[in-house]
Amino acid sequence: MAVLKKKSRPSGEVPMSSTADIAFLLLIFFLVTTVFPKDKGLAIVLPEESSEVEVSQNNILHLIVQPTGIVDVKRGESQQVQQMRPEEVEGLWRQEITGNPNLIAAVKTHPDASYEYMVDVLDALHAANAERISLQVLEN
Repeated sequence: MAVLKKKSRPSGEVPMSSTADIAFLLLIFFLVTTVFPKDKGLAIVLPEESSEVEVSQNNILHLIVQPTGIVDVKRGESQQVQQMRPEEVEGLWRQEITGNPNLIAAVKTHPDASYEYMVDVLDALHAANAERISLQVLEN
């Protein structure tokens, strides 16, 4: 008499024993291959010591950022105010720096002005290759 053996049927279950290993390998793979972007910020070099230097008003271009986004421009001690959009500051700076290479941009921001408006003015100055910039909060 011959003994018949039952055929083994494949199990309907998925083997879970190596799932944790696969998850950790995927985690390591993504950590190693991910490229993190460099910080995109404003590159500002601050002085090491807080020494005050007397600057002639003739060498200062006051850029006053208003809450509406408009920039009031005053040259030195002049009371004459010119208004412009932040995008127009680049052209103004290029024009003014040719006449006075010792010019300093004094960016004063109104306390109620959006941070975005100040950054737009700083971006325009950066595009115009301005190297000497003073940042201040406008006092009422």
